Amino acid sequence: MTAVAPAGIRFHHGSLVIPAGAVHTIPLGYDRDSVPIGAPLPLAASAELVHRLSGCGEVVAAFEGKLGDTLLALSGIRAVLDWLRLRLRSVRVSVRAVGPYAGLIARTGLITQPQASAPSGWRAVIGDRTGVEAHGSEAAVSLVLDPAAPPCWSSDGRAHPDLPARHYLALERRLGIRLPGTAPFAPTLATGPNNLVEELRSVGWLGGLTIAAITATSWPERKDYTAQRFIALAEHIAEAQQAQARLLLIGGNPGHGLRVTAEAPRRHVQALHIDGMPADGLVDLFPHCHLIVGNDTGLTHLAAMARGGQDRGGPPVIGLYARHSHSKWRTGLSHHHAVATNLSDRMHQGDLCPVRDAIAPNSDVHMDAFPPAALAQVGLELLNEVGR
Repeated sequence: MTAVAPAGIRFHHGSLVIPAGAVHTIPLGYDRDSVPIGAPLPLAASAELVHRLSGCGEVVAAFEGKLGDTLLALSGIRAVLDWLRLRLRSVRVSVRAVGPYAGLIARTGLITQPQASAPSGWRAVIGDRTGVEAHGSEAAVSLVLDPAAPPCWSSDGRAHPDLPARHYLALERRLGIRLPGTAPFAPTLATGPNNLVEELRSVGWLGGLTIAAITATSWPERKDYTAQRFIALAEHIAEAQQAQARLLLIGGNPGHGLRVTAEAPRRHVQALHIDGMPADGLVDLFPHCHLIVGNDTGLTHLAAMARGGQDRGGPPVIGLYARHSHSKWRTGLSHHHAVATNLSDRMHQGDLCPVRDAIAPNSDVHMDAFPPAALAQVGLELLNEVGR
């Protein structure tokens, strides 16, 4: 579903399939659905890459940069591991993660248990540029997963604009065989018990209608929606549902550790600021919410990838996109939606980036383009969709 919101901003449902002809794409070079899993592609593989990966006994995931870039690149790790399983069935490859995101990466299921003996064979290091430079000095092969590199691919009449799809399909082409992955290509993050979550539950903060709003951003002058707008959004939703809402305002880590503070209760909303909670803890918290709204930032991507319980379910997540492409900077998961300005739509259609392509800002760039009342209508539709 793609709809025009009351204020003229556009809502893009996470399950929407984008036709190849609607956006600027690069043809994948083969009809993916018609190629059997494990079969050679009608494209030449990168012989040197295949040679070096074939001799690897260890894969190291090394990310040191931005959280969002890291999460959206984990499909590249998945692609290499899928290829190794298809190509080297009799060889056990050790997989480990290093750096600040090692714990998060372990939650994807991509990491194997440590081997009793040292891995045999070459080492492959896969990550962002900073991580590869820090850990790739002894590697036989290094792969940098740069978010600016892979284009928007198209195959079988559909576009694959999200970054997890771009990374996965780019490596499939380079490795030369049809890999088993299908959309969505992003791995999910397993959840578990957490002390703060249990404390919040015990005092009633996770009872009833619970909304999480992500206020953290590395670019506040461009992407700060502000706590007051999120509170107004929650007021609209709670009033429409004739309920009292709990609003969790999720901030970043200012370097002072975990800090939890409550605002004075409003008519329909009780708001709690949670600042400095580690990403691992937020993975455990997000699935307990009914709706999550956040700017285009790493914690919003994290919320979409956090899936809890036996059914691996979670709440709908809405990302707010004022300047960047709403399709590229999403996980591709069906519950990860977008509300976007006209500028974001144009970045999506032309596969452009206002930073990489030095596109001057205009009147569409500010977060006040998203009135809380308009966002509340989108949130209510999604809550009703989950309830059906």
